[in-house]
Amino acid sequence: MYAFSTKAKPKSEVDFETKNFKPEEIHYWRKHPNLHGWMENLYREKGGDPKASFNGECVVLTNDDLDCLEHDLKQWDLPQTTGFFFGSDENNEEELKDDLDFIQKARYQIANGKTVYYTSWW
Repeated sequence: MYAFSTKAKPKSEVDFETKNFKPEEIHYWRKHPNLHGWMENLYREKGGDPKASFNGECVVLTNDDLDCLEHDLKQWDLPQTTGFFFGSDENNEEELKDDLDFIQKARYQIANGKTVYYTSWW
C-alpha cells in the first residue's frame, strides 16, 4: 500500500495511468486492511470501476479527502476490511500516529502544488 505525489495532473481522480508520471513515494503501509477498505470506498465514491478488484488502481487524495480520513481515523471509524493478503488490523496508537504522519506529508505535498494518490499491489 503506497501513497505517491507527482507534479502531473491526472485527467480524473480515479483509473488514471501513471506511466508518464515521475512519482515520489511519500508513504508505505504494510497490512493495514481497514485503511485499504477506506481508500477502496473513496475510489468507488469518486466513480472508480465497480468491477475492479481495487488492486493496482489509483485514487487521488484531496485536502477534503484527507480531512475525512483524519476524522475517521481519530474516531476509530475505518471500515472493517478482511482478505487473504491483509492479515489483521489492530486499531492502535502506533498505527494512528503513522496514519496521521502520512496525512501531514500529503497535505504538505498538496500545498506545494503536487497531486497525491493512493495505490496498492499484492
